[in-house]
Amino acid sequence: MKENEISYKIIGAAINLHKNIGPGLLESAYENALAYDLKELGFDVKQQVPMPFIYKDIKQDVGYRLDLLVNNKVIVEIKSVETLAPVHYAQTLSYLRLSGLKLALLINFNKKVLKDSIHRIVNNL
Repeated sequence: MKENEISYKIIGAAINLHKNIGPGLLESAYENALAYDLKELGFDVKQQVPMPFIYKDIKQDVGYRLDLLVNNKVIVEIKSVETLAPVHYAQTLSYLRLSGLKLALLINFNKKVLKDSIHRIVNNL
């Protein structure tokens, strides 16, 4: 399954989840619930995946972690904030570059209507 097909299913699962529980919870609650729903749909889902930073051929353990990695192809970065800041987009794009992956979804669950808070971020897709 290609990145765009995976992201379509992730977005559907995220919207369904948001319809069921709404805004106002911690990011970890949305992360765990979305991971569960995606696994139920048959996806390989990894949570809190360590993302190494390599500088001058030296692996630096600086604590970067992907919220979700779906089918080893799509990063899902989950937020539950009033408003997404530019740093959230930059962080997600950095994760794409560090991982060499092509597509990430930045989802802010702390909104009344979720579809307006789902952002596709691409890296050479």
